[in-house]
Amino acid sequence: MLNDLRSPALAVPATPVAPSGHLVDALARPLHDLRISVTDRCNFRCVYCMPKEVFGKDYPYLPHGDLLSFEEITRVARIFIAHGVEKIRLTGGEPLLRKNLEHLVAMLRALPTASGRPLDLTLTTNGSILARKARALKDAGLDRVTVSLDAIDDAVFKRMNDVDFAVADVLAGIEAAHAAGLGPIKVNMVVKRGSNDDQIVPMARHFKGSPVILRFIEYMDVGASNGWNMDEVVPSSEVVRRIGAEMPLAPLDPNYTGETAARWRYLDGGGEIGVISSVTGAFCKDCSRMRLSTEGKLYTCLFATQGHDLRALLRGGHDDLAIGGAVARLWQGRADRYSETRTINTTGLARGARKVEMSYIGG
Repeated sequence: MLNDLRSPALAVPATPVAPSGHLVDALARPLHDLRISVTDRCNFRCVYCMPKEVFGKDYPYLPHGDLLSFEEITRVARIFIAHGVEKIRLTGGEPLLRKNLEHLVAMLRALPTASGRPLDLTLTTNGSILARKARALKDAGLDRVTVSLDAIDDAVFKRMNDVDFAVADVLAGIEAAHAAGLGPIKVNMVVKRGSNDDQIVPMARHFKGSPVILRFIEYMDVGASNGWNMDEVVPSSEVVRRIGAEMPLAPLDPNYTGETAARWRYLDGGGEIGVISSVTGAFCKDCSRMRLSTEGKLYTCLFATQGHDLRALLRGGHDDLAIGGAVARLWQGRADRYSETRTINTTGLARGARKVEMSYIGG
C-alpha cells in the first residue's frame, strides 16, 4: 500500500501533561487546526492526487474495521480541543463518501472549545455529492465548505478528474451549499502548467461578482504517485498577473495569522481571489495544523514521511489525559518545515524517503 509508511506508536509520557488550551511546537507555532481524513476513497482520479494508473480498480483501500469510528474521531477532537484547537476540517479522499457523515458533524458540533468560542467546523469536497448532502450537513452544524474545481471548461475538467464528471454537477453542489448557508464558500483550483492553466482567467471571470472566493493553488509535490515536476508549477505571481491584466487587482491583508492564501480584491468591487504559494512562497513558519489519517495516524506535516499511531492508544485502554499527553509531546517536538527546505532543494527529503499521499491525509 502506498501509504504504508513507518508509524511508530505514540509514547505516553511518564508525567501527565495537563491541557492548558495553548500548545506550541519547537518553532513556537501554536496548535490551532486539526484536519481529519474520514476516508481514503475518492470517486475522482485527479491527475495530481489519485492518478488512475496508480489508484486503479484493484488498489487496496483500508478495510472498514481499520477506520476510526465516529466516536473515536470525536474523542480525538475533544483531546485536541483541550490543547487549543479551534478549527477542524473534515477531508479525505472524498469525505462525503463516508456514510452518514452528518452524524459525525453533529457530534463534533457539540464539543466546546477551551476559549469558549464556537468550534470552526469545515469540510473540503470535490462537490460530486454536495447537492444531495448540503442541507443535512448544515442542519448538523457544519459551518462552511471548500469545493475543489480545477476548470470551468467541461472538457478540461473531465480530463483533470479523469472520470468524466461534469462541471455543471459541481456547480449545482456549490449552489446547494450556498442555499443551505454553508458559507463563505471557497473554490480551490490546483493549477498545473500545460494541463489546466488556460482556465485561470475563465475561472476568475466565472466566479467574479459571486459570493464564492476562488483560490488558486500551486501544483505541489505531495506524495510519490503524481510524477511532480517543478516545470509544471505556475507561480502564484503569474496567476495574479494573468488575472490582473484583464481584471485589475489590489492586495488585501490576511484574515488571520497563518492564513495560507494571499488575498487579492478586484478594484471594481467584484469580490476577491486567493493564491496559495505552496511551492514558491513557503508558509511553514505559521503552520498550525496537525493531520489525522483515516485509520488514526497523526502527521505533523502535509509532506511527512512518517505517521504516529494514535489508534493503538485509543483502542489500548488509555484515558484522555494519557493520550493528550502523548499528543502534546508530539507537537512540542515538531520542527517540520519541508516547504522552506524544498525551496532551496527541490527534493527536501533524505535519500530514499517517501512522502505520504495527499489522498490519505487530505490537502
